Amino acid sequence: MSDEGSDCRFLFLGTSTSVGVPVIGCACTTCTSSHPHDDRSRSSVFFEGPWGKILIDSGPDLRQQALREKLIVVDAVLYTHEHLDHVAGFDELRAFCWRRDAPLPLYASRDTLAGLERMYPWAFQLEDHQPGYIRPDPRPVEDSFIFNELKITPVEVQHGRVRTHGFRFDHPAIGSLAYLPDVKTIPQSSRELLKELDVLIIDALRHEEHHTHMTVAEALDTITALQPKRSFLTHLGHELGWQKTNDTLPPQVSLAYDGLSLTF
Repeated sequence: MSDEGSDCRFLFLGTSTSVGVPVIGCACTTCTSSHPHDDRSRSSVFFEGPWGKILIDSGPDLRQQALREKLIVVDAVLYTHEHLDHVAGFDELRAFCWRRDAPLPLYASRDTLAGLERMYPWAFQLEDHQPGYIRPDPRPVEDSFIFNELKITPVEVQHGRVRTHGFRFDHPAIGSLAYLPDVKTIPQSSRELLKELDVLIIDALRHEEHHTHMTVAEALDTITALQPKRSFLTHLGHELGWQKTNDTLPPQVSLAYDGLSLTF
C-alpha cells in the first residue's frame, strides 16, 4: 500500500464525528486550528478499483466532498447504518443517477434500508418516479457477496441502539481491508471476520469514554488484538487535534484525514 498513484484507491471523503470539525460555536484549539487535517467533514469513503466505484455512506457533506474530489460516477452505495450523519446526503445521489440507465444499487441491512425508505419515501415509490431524481435499487445484505469480483463482507458491530455494520473487502489488487467507522464493541463472531487484515480503519472518537464510540485507547487495544498490518483511526471528534494526536500513535497507526487516499 502507498499513499499516491494507483488504479485502486480508498479515499476518505470525511473523517469527523456527527457534528463535524470545526464545531459550530466552539473556540477550542482544534476548532480554531489552521492545520488542514483539523478541518473534517462527516464520515464517508469512496472506494474504486477494477470492481468499479463504490460510495460508503452518504452523509450531509456529500455534495461538498464530491465537488472537492471531482467525483462523477458512483456504481453502488454501501450503508453502515441509518444515523443522519451517514445518510442525510441521500438526495445528493441524484447526481450519480443522471449518468446511468439502471437504478443505483444500495447495499445495506434490511433495517437500514427500511430506515432509508421511511426517511425518503418518495425515492422508493418507483411507480411515481420523477426524471432527474435518485432511482434506488435496494439490495439487503447479511452475508458476504461479490460485487464485480470484489468480495464484500458485512461485519456487525455494536454502536448504540441502531443495528450497525462495518465492511471487510477482499480482492487480489488490494489484499484485505476493513472499514468500521461507528463502533463501540465488536462481538466475537465479528472479530472472526477481521482476521489477517492488511488495513483496518476504525472509529476513535476521543480520549474520554463515550457510550457508543470507541476511545483512542479502545481502538488501539482492538488493533493490538486483531493485528492488521496497517491501521487508520476515523470518525474523529474535535477533542483530537490531528498533529498532536498523530504524534502519539504507535508505528503503523495513523489518524485519517479528509482527502487521504490509500492506494494499492
